[in-house]
Amino acid sequence: MPEHTAKRMLSLLGILKYKPPGNATDMSTFRQGLVIGSKPVIYPVLHWLLQRTNELKKRAYLARFLIKLEVPSEFLQDETVADTNKQYEELMEAFKTLHKECEQLKTSGFSTAEIRRDISAMEDEKDQLIKRVERLKKRVETVQNHQRMLKIARQLRVEKEREEFLAQQKQEQKNQLFHAVQRLQRVQNQLKSMRHAAADAKPESLMKRLEEEIKFNSYMVTEKFPKELESKKKELHFLQKVVSEPAMGHSDLLELESNINEINTQINQLIEKKMMRNEPIEGKLSLYRQQASIISRKKEAKAEELQEAKEKLASLEREVSVKTNQTREFDGTEVLKGDEFKRYVSKLRSKSTVFKKKHQIIAEFKAEFGLLQRTEELLKQRHENVQHQLRTIEEKKGISGYSYTQEELERVSALKSEVDEMKGRTLDDMSEMVKKLNSLVSEKKSALAPVIKELRQLRQKCQELTQECDEKKSQYDSCAAGLESNRSKLEQEVRGLREECLQEESRYHYTNCMIKNLEVQLRRATDEMKAYVSSDQQEKRKAIRQQYTKNITEQENLGKKLREKQKAVRESHGPNMKQAKMWRDFEQLMECKKQCFLKQQSQTSIGQVQGVYQNGLRALFKGLWNSNRILRNYKTLHFPL
Repeated sequence: MPEHTAKRMLSLLGILKYKPPGNATDMSTFRQGLVIGSKPVIYPVLHWLLQRTNELKKRAYLARFLIKLEVPSEFLQDETVADTNKQYEELMEAFKTLHKECEQLKTSGFSTAEIRRDISAMEDEKDQLIKRVERLKKRVETVQNHQRMLKIARQLRVEKEREEFLAQQKQEQKNQLFHAVQRLQRVQNQLKSMRHAAADAKPESLMKRLEEEIKFNSYMVTEKFPKELESKKKELHFLQKVVSEPAMGHSDLLELESNINEINTQINQLIEKKMMRNEPIEGKLSLYRQQASIISRKKEAKAEELQEAKEKLASLEREVSVKTNQTREFDGTEVLKGDEFKRYVSKLRSKSTVFKKKHQIIAEFKAEFGLLQRTEELLKQRHENVQHQLRTIEEKKGISGYSYTQEELERVSALKSEVDEMKGRTLDDMSEMVKKLNSLVSEKKSALAPVIKELRQLRQKCQELTQECDEKKSQYDSCAAGLESNRSKLEQEVRGLREECLQEESRYHYTNCMIKNLEVQLRRATDEMKAYVSSDQQEKRKAIRQQYTKNITEQENLGKKLREKQKAVRESHGPNMKQAKMWRDFEQLMECKKQCFLKQQSQTSIGQVQGVYQNGLRALFKGLWNSNRILRNYKTLHFPL
């Protein structure tokens, strides 16, 4: 739809910081032109875009990652949403730093010769690696089941990669579990605190707390905030008035200062006249006004202190929650060491002694309370008995209720006399206070009259001195501003020259190092060319190419010898195994003969032993002769042992 297209185009132009021609009132016509596709609107946009293609490409690329998504505040109350938003902001900052580093690397500029050298060296290494891989393939092809072994090695590599991936997943899950446990602990702590508050709280205390909060909030809303708002509005109006007025020079400022001084002198004269009049009613009103202003100031100060205390309490509660989580991570207990532990023990001892004393005092109070309760009950019983007897006597005499009415009359008369005394005292006190205040005011006026005369002279002198001070101060400020501007310019020049000097020094050292490296490489290359081109055979042998060719030929010869040896070993493997088996059989036979000989020696007599011994020797020599014949047969067959 054209409306959605216009919205998308407007958002893109806003990202690219395109300013449409005309005033803010022409925005509606600009939007309509985008929707319709009118040429006077679209052609300037295209002209502006095509002039700045590279810059706008970069800006559009960065806008994909740096335009922040605005999340409503009610959604940020959720912890998971807040955590993801925080991670999103951290990733955005990381992207900014990485993009800056990338741009710096792009603008730093490496030399093409170095890059070509690196590319050629990497290509040589690549060729060498390809040759080495081909050699290894040729060697592996001779081994039996090489395809199966390669497949197993490939599977092993895949499984190792999978093992690393699973280890990473395990670590991530552990971190998620840790965060979930912490979140659960925070929620449990909040639940416990809320339950504790709900369990300990009574309806009366809750109502009192709510009433106090309502009073405080109503005071803040009805009195403090409106006053602050009015003062801010006055300051804003005054600043707007100052801004709207034209620029003022030094002469205008002097005129304003002189007007302010004149107005201050007039105010002081009026205050002195007012003090000389001696009007008692206005004096009383001024006292009450002063008291009211003092009370209002105290009230505002206390309200500010209460607000600061609430903020401090909230911050302390947050710190306490953090500390409790940390202590729970470390097995839930805080370890005390050294002097802190000693202090803690001493506090516990002192508290235990105080607890014992208080417990003893409470026990004594409980005992006294029990005695007093008992005495009170006894006295109440006696009083009831006496009252009952008195009522019976009054009924007998025919004047029931006489004692009650007598007591009420006495109580009312006593209250009336007390009220009369209080009224008389307050009137006397007020009259005395008025007399004292009038006498004090007259004394103060008489004492202040000469002081006021001296004060007038001193005020005139003070005005003259302030004018001189202001003139000198303005001269000093102008001179200091000029010197400061010169000093800042010189500092900037010095800073720029130092930076240039440091850059040139670093460039000089870098070029020197590169020249030395190139000289070393050139020397090595010339030496190699001389050795390779020279007719002397000894120098040719010293050349690196000759040494590498010699090493290659030696390794190839060694490989041929090892292949021949491998072939000979493979051919003689079966006969050698048969020969080893025959030697093992021969060894078992000799061991068996030895055992038989030992058994016969233990069972037969001495003569018989000699006969058996001779038979054993004959058998032994016969076995040796057979083994020698076997060896001669193997030697004729040319089988190596």
